[in-house]
Amino acid sequence: MLVTFTTDDYGDVIMFGEVALSMLDMMGHSPTVPGAILAADVPAALARLTTAIAATKDTPSLVDEDEEAAGAPVVSLANRALPLISLLAAAVKSNSRVMWK
Repeated sequence: MLVTFTTDDYGDVIMFGEVALSMLDMMGHSPTVPGAILAADVPAALARLTTAIAATKDTPSLVDEDEEAAGAPVVSLANRALPLISLLAAAVKSNSRVMWK
């Protein structure tokens, strides 16, 4: 499953389902797809996500067994979150809602 995050004034961010659902949980939202965050609630969601990501920097990354078997490099959760953090920051700047499907 793929999840696409959208907001005004910023390009779409597409994530694998497991990672996207984890990010939604970190933002304090249910892992319901589709869903949305009102513009007024985006700053709080961004703060929760950045706090949660900062807390996970010292923990091992989730490793996909297929990727590991293929010799693919391990991508940390913090790196996977960067596009979504940028999207949320753009939404805060433009006072826009964030939606995902």
